[in-house]
Amino acid sequence: MSPILVVKSTGEQEVFDPSKLIGSLRRAGATAGQAHEIASHIEKELFDGMTTNDIYRHAFDLLRSMPKAAATAAAVKYSMKRAVSELGPKGFPFEKFVAEIFKAKGYEAVTDQMVEGHCVEHEIDVVAWKGNQLAMVEAKFHNEPGLKSDIKVALYIKARFDDLKGRSFIYGGKKRKLTKCFLITNTKFTDHAIRYAECQDLALIGWNYPRKGNLEDLIEESGLHPLTALPSLSEMDKQKLLDSGLVLCRHLNVSEEELVGMGVPRDRIPAIMADIKSVCK
Repeated sequence: MSPILVVKSTGEQEVFDPSKLIGSLRRAGATAGQAHEIASHIEKELFDGMTTNDIYRHAFDLLRSMPKAAATAAAVKYSMKRAVSELGPKGFPFEKFVAEIFKAKGYEAVTDQMVEGHCVEHEIDVVAWKGNQLAMVEAKFHNEPGLKSDIKVALYIKARFDDLKGRSFIYGGKKRKLTKCFLITNTKFTDHAIRYAECQDLALIGWNYPRKGNLEDLIEESGLHPLTALPSLSEMDKQKLLDSGLVLCRHLNVSEEELVGMGVPRDRIPAIMADIKSVCK
C-alpha cells in the first residue's frame, strides 16, 4: 500500500504515521488495545488529502463509543486541545480559564483589568497575586489549532509589560510591584518568538511549551477541564454556558434542575450528568 498524504491544520501535507495516532491515544489514557484498534479502523478509511482534523474527530468518536468506562475519560483527554480551542470565538472564556488555572495554583486572580503604565494605560487579560508575587498575563487565544503566536506578538506584549515595570499596583488590599509577565496561548509559538522571549525574560506558556509546565500539563495537574470537553454538550449548549460566564466542567457539577435553569435541555441531562461524573474530578 502506497503512503497516504494527510493535510495538517497548517495546510502542510505529511505521510500518515499510525504510530503518532496510537501515541496520542495512549497519552490520553486509551489502552494499547483500544489505540491499535482505532488506528487500524482509521487506516482502512484513509485517502489522500484527508485532514488531520477529520482523523481526530473520527478517532474521538471511536474512542468515545468503546464500552469501557475509562474510554469516555480518555476520549475527553484526547480532545482537550480542541476543547480549549472552543473557548471562543472572542477569547474572553479563555481569559477566565487562565485565571482559574492561576487560582488552582494558589493565586488570587481577576480578569479584564485596566492598569496605568509609565506612559499609557493598558488592558491586561489576567492579573494574579500570591504573597509577594504579582503576575500579569496576556492570554492570546486562537480559534484554529494550527495558528501560532509569532515574534510580533512577543514584541508587542514585551513592550506593554516594560511600560508597567517598576510601578506599584494595589491588589489584595496592598501595593505590589510586578514580578512576572506571561504570554499564554492555547496553541504554539514560533521559534523566533521563543528565542526572543527567552532572551527578554518573558514567560511563555503554550500547548506544548515549555517541555514541563505547558498548558496541557497545567490542565492535567489542576484537573480544570473546560466544559467544552464534555462530549454530550451540543455546540449550542456550550455557547449558552460560556455566554453565561461558565468555563469549567466542574461548574456544571450541580443538580439536574440547576442544569435545566442554565438552559440545558432536560432530555439530554442524563448523558451530560454521566459525562460530568466521568470527567469532572
